[in-house]
Amino acid sequence: MATKIMMQHPATGISKSGFYGFSWTTFLFGGFPALFRGDIIIGLVVILLNVLTWWIAGIIWSFFYNKHYTHKLVEKGYVFAGTESEIAAAKSALGIIN
Repeated sequence: MATKIMMQHPATGISKSGFYGFSWTTFLFGGFPALFRGDIIIGLVVILLNVLTWWIAGIIWSFFYNKHYTHKLVEKGYVFAGTESEIAAAKSALGIIN
């Protein structure tokens, strides 16, 4: 089950939801959650892989997508915006040190 962590870009003030853990939406809907989050290339690749390998790629990618998406938000400058314990849990699950 995915866990949600709020993230905010300090320069723009834009808030987005980051996630970590198993992605049921990716498991059930393939690359469409990535497309809806604006992750176009990953979404199209996952859709293509699901067509070629049926459900195997979907199951595997479901374990990794939320972590990938949240790491991309961090790379774009977003910071965690939750309680100390939520931030610590998210950083630990995502392997982020600092």
